[in-house]
Amino acid sequence: MIQAFFLSLGQLLDRRIAIVFLKSLLVTLVVFAGAGVGLWFAMRWLSGVVGPWLGLGAASGGAFADLATLVLLLLAWWLLFRAIAIAVIGIFADEVVAAVEARHYPQALASARDVPLARSVAMGVGSGVRIVAVNLLLSPVYLLLIVTGVGTAILFFLVNAWLLGRDLGDMVAARHMPYAEVPRWRGRTIWLRFALGAIGTGLLLVPVLNLVAPIIGAAMATHAFHRGRRQ
Repeated sequence: MIQAFFLSLGQLLDRRIAIVFLKSLLVTLVVFAGAGVGLWFAMRWLSGVVGPWLGLGAASGGAFADLATLVLLLLAWWLLFRAIAIAVIGIFADEVVAAVEARHYPQALASARDVPLARSVAMGVGSGVRIVAVNLLLSPVYLLLIVTGVGTAILFFLVNAWLLGRDLGDMVAARHMPYAEVPRWRGRTIWLRFALGAIGTGLLLVPVLNLVAPIIGAAMATHAFHRGRRQ
């Protein structure tokens, strides 16, 4: 897995992967910008409704709405960046996987099939929704562990490593096996995918590196998939 990481890191300047990085980053920023505009209008409307009840004038209510929008956007960036970034890279993952296969696994590339755009979108959006849904479902447990001071960060890391490893692995498997065989493949590669997800989750927690973490994760998943099949 360490070798896969350095091979993936070394291919970041590959033209095809650099283009995917720029596209995925642009889409991620556009999504956040759109959410920010919608949130700003929502907070402005809410301040107009609630402001008079709180004795706030128009100027004070507007300032409060602007501040609330900024705070909520920063919170959303911290909480939702992983989900949106993985959803976006899921849409473009086929291009990353193909670039890695072209350099390192040409025989696998020759037998691979392109993943239809509709399935790529479904997989990407499904990944993002799954990350948000599972973490929301576990939020009471996270809060309980915060209160008791026991292992919130550890549980959060383990859960998200499992989720990310599943999604990154599926991005590669979709090119090389029928969909019906993917669940059996998941069962055979639980620990491999968990290790992959753990590295990816760790990278997503590091500022600046988190911008390229989804690309590195998809490239690492390609190496892990093909080296695992060889063994």
